[in-house]
Amino acid sequence: MKVQRALVSVSDKTGLEEFVKGLDKLGIEIISTGGTAKRISGLGIPVKLVSAYTGYPEMLDGRVKTLNPKIHAGILALRDNKDHMLKLEENGILTIDMVVVNLYPFEETVSREDVTKEEAIENIDIGGPTMLRSAAKNYRFVAAVSSPSQYERVLRELQENGSELAEDTLKALAEEVFAKTSRYDALIARYLAKGEKTASREEAELPDRIDFHFEKVRKLRYGENPHQHAAFYRDTSSRDAGICGLEQLQGKELSFNNILDLNAAFEMVRSFTSPTVSIVKHNNPCGVATAETLEEAYLEALDSDPLSAFGSIMGFNGVIDGKMAETILDKADFIECIIAPAYEEEALTVFKNKKNLRLLKVPLLVKSSTSERDLKKIRGGALIQDIDERAVSRDDIKIVTKQKPSNDQLESLLFAWKVVKYVKSNAIVLSRGTKTVGIGAGQMSRVDSVIIAIRKAAERAKGASLASDAFFPKTDSIEAAQKAGISSIIQPGGSIRDEEIIEACNRLKIPMVFTGVRHFKH
Repeated sequence: MKVQRALVSVSDKTGLEEFVKGLDKLGIEIISTGGTAKRISGLGIPVKLVSAYTGYPEMLDGRVKTLNPKIHAGILALRDNKDHMLKLEENGILTIDMVVVNLYPFEETVSREDVTKEEAIENIDIGGPTMLRSAAKNYRFVAAVSSPSQYERVLRELQENGSELAEDTLKALAEEVFAKTSRYDALIARYLAKGEKTASREEAELPDRIDFHFEKVRKLRYGENPHQHAAFYRDTSSRDAGICGLEQLQGKELSFNNILDLNAAFEMVRSFTSPTVSIVKHNNPCGVATAETLEEAYLEALDSDPLSAFGSIMGFNGVIDGKMAETILDKADFIECIIAPAYEEEALTVFKNKKNLRLLKVPLLVKSSTSERDLKKIRGGALIQDIDERAVSRDDIKIVTKQKPSNDQLESLLFAWKVVKYVKSNAIVLSRGTKTVGIGAGQMSRVDSVIIAIRKAAERAKGASLASDAFFPKTDSIEAAQKAGISSIIQPGGSIRDEEIIEACNRLKIPMVFTGVRHFKH
């Protein structure tokens, strides 16, 4: 398909000068609107105004510019259909072979804190998507160029092929248009839904239809297992990039499982304000600690379960300096990845000695006030829910036993409760102060998780605090805890056997508190 005439109307003028100069050099006629026409004309390039071509001025404060049969018939006409071409000739309509349009910056506009509803509405593009969709529908005869990132390759192909574009190129451009306009419409729908008052929060956040749009970050070598193809995508509608905003400073290519574990490690440490380190294996923490310094937190977290820490992912919520880097490498046998908000130059020099160690930098962003959703894919559909970000403080808990926990026990209980949210259910966390000493994860019975956590803790279980992500269905877990010397317990409550559990704690003199919040993680 040979390009002889292009309609150019862009909001983002990035790369425009080089592109239109290239089109002009190829002898391609340019039609344009408003500010874009003024910019092109200022470059000394001949340009025909849309209003001069259609015979209608831009009107309604620019709301109507290109919505005209002389524009859309010129785009949509099938060049191999004699009737179509005759109609164009009868009505003095020229064929338009390329549409170069990018959309009003709706997403950028509504992301501003001070944006008004009127301003948001005016940044809903109508003519742009309409022209792009027309061009994309007729991609066999029309090139739909929707982004400055496409200019270079499109211009190069035109220059190398006598102003012609291959059908594969035209089809690829059309695919990008429909993906882009679909996402654009979804953003508008989401904005309008949030802006209107609804009967309930659930209706506002979980509407009848939800569209997710993901953009590929990178292709991965394979998925969870070598026989599975995989890629890493980011949610383009999320303001909180999370680890999708990571920067890899050194090391081997990230695997599918690395990324899952990095996300778990990162989410854990950024939920704490004090220096905190998490050590993760297979999406479960094997050690978490908070301390006065990052180095102390690291040593405490590693001490929780040094055997399981072999080949782990480590998350830090503070800057890693040279001394810290030396301590990390000196104390750990083998580390897959380290993720932190920043590294000093001395630390990077130390880590260079471990070339295969994957070193990731991710800013500890303040979590967005906009509601994020957690999506779990199932065959043929998905389960969607709010992200579990419910926090519990001393004011929220209820002491249900005759024995009251001490202040130190309360601090330890609340720390363990914060960690248990990140452990696969059935989940049990044992802590001493603000460090874990034993974690039982993912068992089919709660008492088995208790037994595993106690075995991991060994002698350190004596005097430890225990957090359970859900209620105890039987007293067997309480009895196992007492036998190991557990000093206090925190759990949601809510079982029909709560009174029986409370009675067991009273009998065994173990203080217990209820949170009223459950933290299942499947």
